Amino acid sequence: MPLLLTQINPGWLLVVAGLLAMLVSVKALRQAITLLAPMGAILLLATAQHGVDHLSQDMLGLTLSLYRVDSLNFIFGLAFLLAALLNAVYALHTDDRMQDGAALVYSGCAVAATFAGDLMTLFIFWELTAVASVFLVLQAGTRAAYFASLRYLAVQVLSGLLLLAGIAAAWKATGSLSLAAFTSLDQPGALAIFIALGIKAAFPFLHNWLQDSYAKATVVGAVVLSAFTTKLAVYAFARIFPGHDELIWIGAAMTVFPVFFAVIENDLRRVLAYSLNNQVGFMICAIGVGAAGAGNALALNGAAAHAFVHILYKALLFMSVGAVLYRTGTAKASELGGLYRSMPWTALFCIIGGLSISAFPLFSGFIAKSITMSAVAAEGTADPAMVIVWFLLLFASAGVLEHSGIKVPFTAFFGRDSGRRVKEAPFNMLLAMGMAAFLCIVVGLPAIVPGFGYQWLYGLLPYPIEAASYRPFTLGHILTQLQLLVLAAFAFMLFKRLRLYPTEKAGTILDTDWFYRRAGFEAVRWIDAVWTKAVSVGAQAASWAGRLAQGQLVAGFSPRGALSRSGRAGGMAVWTAVLLAGVLLVAFLSG
Repeated sequence: MPLLLTQINPGWLLVVAGLLAMLVSVKALRQAITLLAPMGAILLLATAQHGVDHLSQDMLGLTLSLYRVDSLNFIFGLAFLLAALLNAVYALHTDDRMQDGAALVYSGCAVAATFAGDLMTLFIFWELTAVASVFLVLQAGTRAAYFASLRYLAVQVLSGLLLLAGIAAAWKATGSLSLAAFTSLDQPGALAIFIALGIKAAFPFLHNWLQDSYAKATVVGAVVLSAFTTKLAVYAFARIFPGHDELIWIGAAMTVFPVFFAVIENDLRRVLAYSLNNQVGFMICAIGVGAAGAGNALALNGAAAHAFVHILYKALLFMSVGAVLYRTGTAKASELGGLYRSMPWTALFCIIGGLSISAFPLFSGFIAKSITMSAVAAEGTADPAMVIVWFLLLFASAGVLEHSGIKVPFTAFFGRDSGRRVKEAPFNMLLAMGMAAFLCIVVGLPAIVPGFGYQWLYGLLPYPIEAASYRPFTLGHILTQLQLLVLAAFAFMLFKRLRLYPTEKAGTILDTDWFYRRAGFEAVRWIDAVWTKAVSVGAQAASWAGRLAQGQLVAGFSPRGALSRSGRAGGMAVWTAVLLAGVLLVAFLSG
């Protein structure tokens, strides 16, 4: 391949293609652009040399490394590019230039950020992902989507500002923009960068932008959004903060709390958004456990593998629910049911996505999640506190089966019959779901054929996994996971039978954002009332002062005023003459 092409960051190709797609009005040509761009980007990545700066640029006294590939960012970048291709296929039935272009630009910025070789380049594309992705919410065209997009943009820009502040502090202290890992949050800029990444990763209490925006985006937009923002943050944590104990407990909390919200949530896209929180928690916890070269590199492999497979099966689940929304006009569980009769292929693909996210053996989630569970269990032998973390992850694993593996397919396609009889999803949607389902299956299979199955994914991981040290298909792993899944499924059926399981009904589920959104609303209302009162009082004072000044002017300068009276007029004339004489005298003496 020509040298020039090897220096092109694959993300840039997607960005340029996305901008071009916004300008192309011919649907067929725009579709060709959206399909060929990810394919070309995958080819660029496949031929890139690892461990070197392919393109550097001196700018404003800074040396920017614009394209660098290594074993850690390669697997994230490849997953992003595969997601971009699946998204393009899924969107072929639409004719929306802004959506097609924004999806490619957003994907490209995430890829470009992943292959950034320094903090400032990471920041630039970090911010561009926020700007590009907001259009995928806005394009829904609803009032709710408009306000959600504003909140989403505000949160994402806040993340960027904190990241920039942290970078500035780190650069001032060290004179370097290196992506080298921080060893402590006490280092200059570390805490600001940590919080900035935490916002993008949807940490607890910082997560509400995710459910707020993803559930209100367009059908295609929600699928696109599910792939990039949070996983870009996962990559950044793996790069900058591996082995930080704070991430272990934050990740564990992330895996647990969404389970309770997802159980009672009626909007299936919000259920999947909470499930996304849950899955990212596993990755964050694994990054906290792992430390390349010094600690548990197996855990970092678990985070990378989990991110890769999660992008695929989460996209598949959002695709299937999006197809339901596209055909029925709703994603509310209370309004759905019995759709397997008219959308059998969509139902099948949704089940495959549910089995994958639930980590059933022979599906992709199993060969990724088991790495993290094994790494945490290994740490538990030296640190008893890690046993608590392991049990939290075990509970969360059962929870994800309940809300994503069972609830989503059951309420949408089975359960009670809603009476809806609709067409099957468009062919391009089925094709995209089929491609994602195929990857979810083939990646999770034992290595029957060399180069295929889970060993193909393990070969992409940042740190080598020796078969002698770790194998997913052991009797212990399989039995533990099957026991967990069977018990979780039994509990779901039992609660359903005893009518103890929350029923699907319309309503608004309050989350932690209620507190600051309510407080913010009351603060704005108070400020508005104070301002209105201040303006009113100010207007009254100004009116009074104006009347007083007018009265004084009339009293002094009107024909009947004081200055027009003969006595004072004569006196003023005398004083004027005296002052003029004084001025002339001073002028004469000074000359």
